[in-house]
Amino acid sequence: MTLVLVSGPVSEPLTLAEAKSWVKVTDGADDALLQSLIVSGRLAVEAATNRILMTQQWRLALDAWPSNGVLPVPLAPVRAISRVRVLDGAGVARDQSHSLFTLDASLDRARIVLGSPLVAPGVASGGVTIDLVAGYGDAASAVPEPLRLALRQIIACWYANRGDGDLGAGGLPSAVVAMLAPYRIRRLA
Repeated sequence: MTLVLVSGPVSEPLTLAEAKSWVKVTDGADDALLQSLIVSGRLAVEAATNRILMTQQWRLALDAWPSNGVLPVPLAPVRAISRVRVLDGAGVARDQSHSLFTLDASLDRARIVLGSPLVAPGVASGGVTIDLVAGYGDAASAVPEPLRLALRQIIACWYANRGDGDLGAGGLPSAVVAMLAPYRIRRLA
């Protein structure tokens, strides 16, 4: 199973103005740096928690359908299945009916329950692609506030410690790691 980002978020969970206010910067000299810290911080929160903060489009590629009829999705939260395609023997992608797939997003680990009849891929590798919509939503207010606070803390730490300082796991301050712990979705091997 391969997971690929198709399109990232249109906006970030924090605005530049919010970041500047948090780090107490009033001029525009470091706007580009702060904007990059917002994006990098969001990515760090997503990596540490296995959660997608803002709406994004992802593609899941499989070699074949799972034999048990249930496909665990390694993203959270998943909001929708937007498209399912199967490659035929000639390598042509054929759209599959949405009625064959049920998204169970009630758990932190979403899963897709497969219906039948499913068309078997005609190629040995990457014959099934499923496009998903993941993330808490389009608005920053949809992201849980503790995750936004963790992002603020990351930005402040990275802004103050540009390459130096004692940072914990993954370049995150230990207080942030603790703040993110309740949101972390552990992946099973």
